[in-house]
Amino acid sequence: MAAAFEMYKPAQGKRIRWTTFAVGCGLAAITGYWLSDTLQAYSVYLQYVLPLVIVIGISYLMFYVINRPQMADFLIATEGEMKKVSWSSRREVIGSTKVVIITTFTLATMLFVVDLLFQRFFMTIRVILVPGM
Repeated sequence: MAAAFEMYKPAQGKRIRWTTFAVGCGLAAITGYWLSDTLQAYSVYLQYVLPLVIVIGISYLMFYVINRPQMADFLIATEGEMKKVSWSSRREVIGSTKVVIITTFTLATMLFVVDLLFQRFFMTIRVILVPGM
C-alpha cells in the first residue's frame, strides 16, 4: 500500500503537482456535491456514500496520474519553464489593460457611428423601408 502513495521524483515540481492535485480534488468535490444534491430523492446511503466514494476515487486517480513518470516529468518541466518567464510588472499590466480597454471602446464607438451612417444612407436611397414613411 505504501508504494501506491509514493511520489515520483518527490523533490522536484512540488508546487505545480500539488496545485494540479488540489484543483482536481476541488473539481471532484464540486462533482460530489452536485451528485449528492441530485440524489436527494433516494436513500441517504445513495445520496452521501456514492458521491463520497466517487470523490475519493477521483482524488486517488488524480494522485496516480500526476505521479506517472510521463506526467510528472511534464509538470516538472512546466514548473521549470515558468520560473524562466520574465513576468511583467504590475504597472505594465495596468497600463496595457487601460490601452486595450480604451482601444476596444473607441473601436466599438466608431463601428456604431459607421453603422448609423450606413443605416441612414440605406434609408435615404430606400433600400431599407421604415414603416410609416
